[in-house]
Amino acid sequence: MSETGTDLIIVSAVCVYNQEGHLLTVRKRGTDKFMHPGGKPEAGETPAEAASRELFEEVGIEVTPGLLEPFGVWLAVAANEAATTIEATVFTAPGIWEAHPSAEIAEIRWLDLHAPLPTDLAPLLTDHVIPLLTTPK
Repeated sequence: MSETGTDLIIVSAVCVYNQEGHLLTVRKRGTDKFMHPGGKPEAGETPAEAASRELFEEVGIEVTPGLLEPFGVWLAVAANEAATTIEATVFTAPGIWEAHPSAEIAEIRWLDLHAPLPTDLAPLLTDHVIPLLTTPK
């Protein structure tokens, strides 16, 4: 249990962009929220190794762990699990990508960060990542 009295899940996630500069989001089967590709580390995996593996398994994008660029670590409300907090280590995949849904991914959606945001995004995106991505540097 975390200090908030909820379960804590450790995850790694990746910001991926297409040619138009849109951010990749995915929706897992049986859920209604869109989030980064990513997931829980397997035993002995570093956050970058988990992010690299999950990115390939979920959307067919192959980036070695050493090429992923650290973006931040946040605590957020889990999008699809009640009374659960996630501790998410988020990376950025360098380059421009195409993706296709695989494994447990039901749907992918490229998000235009300069357009109105849909209401079905995970709290990690809306509360932490998107505000940083859309703040002028």
